[in-house]
Amino acid sequence: MNLAYRMRPRNFSEFVGQLHLAGPEGILRKTVASGNLFSMIFWGPPGSGKTTLAGLIAAESAADFIHLSAVESGKDDLRKSLEKARLNQNYGKKTILFIDEIHHWNKAQQDGLLPYVESGLLILIGATTENPSFEVISPLLSRCRVFVLNQLDRSDLEKIIKRALTDKDRGLGKAKISLGVEEKKLLISLSGGDARVMLIALEIASQTSGKISRETIEDVFQKKSAGLYDKKGEEHYNIISAFIKSVRGSDPDAALFYLAKMLEGGEDPKFIARRMIILASEDIGLADRGALIQANAAFEAVTKIGMPEAQLILAHIVIYLAKAPKSRLVPNALGRAKQAVYEFPEETVPLHLRNAPTKLMKELGYAKDYKWSEKYVGPQKGKSFLPEKLKGRKFVE
Repeated sequence: MNLAYRMRPRNFSEFVGQLHLAGPEGILRKTVASGNLFSMIFWGPPGSGKTTLAGLIAAESAADFIHLSAVESGKDDLRKSLEKARLNQNYGKKTILFIDEIHHWNKAQQDGLLPYVESGLLILIGATTENPSFEVISPLLSRCRVFVLNQLDRSDLEKIIKRALTDKDRGLGKAKISLGVEEKKLLISLSGGDARVMLIALEIASQTSGKISRETIEDVFQKKSAGLYDKKGEEHYNIISAFIKSVRGSDPDAALFYLAKMLEGGEDPKFIARRMIILASEDIGLADRGALIQANAAFEAVTKIGMPEAQLILAHIVIYLAKAPKSRLVPNALGRAKQAVYEFPEETVPLHLRNAPTKLMKELGYAKDYKWSEKYVGPQKGKSFLPEKLKGRKFVE
């Protein structure tokens, strides 16, 4: 058994991170204590504790824990699980069916769970790294509570490393492994917030020497560090800022450098793609009417393709946006419109623009003289669509 498996928490007190769920006041911890379990979906990044948390819930509630991988399991595995659940039910024992990567099950497979979740034969805990709104069928999702697990932060990962290095029974305590501050930072950085990956790498690195060096860690990950890139630290925001400003400043070379820095540091490619969509409207807007379409298409492509190929799509859209003409017309116009809303808070919709679904409303002048047909396409002379006090005000300049 590898170090990650051996160091799995045995109870809620040993669980690190996700305080909103597993902490002393966490909803899942309270739910287990009350004995009123329900079906749920865990949505979070790899190594954030989804599988471990499901196992703890089963252990603390004395339920039978059945673990299926959606990638490897099929109808026969589900049938056997249901048979076991019925047997448990006969003996008054609860069954927790944990389906890892549930998003890999198709609609028919997910449909097959519905009657058993509905009847209470089993308690379903599904784990996914993908948005369950898109990957889990609505009828099943409506019968489950969705809990979001956050990526473990640096302090969480440091606690996990310390426990692994000092635990003499399950960890590396007997080996007396030395891990320096900078080496620890590098290990955490290259692990990308994944505790499982981090512990496996730590164990491999510990087998080469009692003192783990930077070079050893880089060898384990088979990559050189692109510089520490903490996705929640100050440097993360510095690089994002430099990246956005480089695209905005029409410098494709600098933009590509910071893009590469983020990608090699393990940044979520979808996060970068979302920033490009925002930038397309905020800094380019109508100067290049295709920019928003291209940025949105890039996001869709990144979502469908995934890494590492998605890097090319990101580079493509970054170069496109950096070389595109720039305009702040859209955010500036919106800002002026918002300012007017607060300047004239009492202004109401002119009568001729109001909806008139009833006879009384028409008699009161609602929608009076408002006409629309193909011949009215374009600006209508003599017609104002703004409230009285804002007539003639220009937001789009």
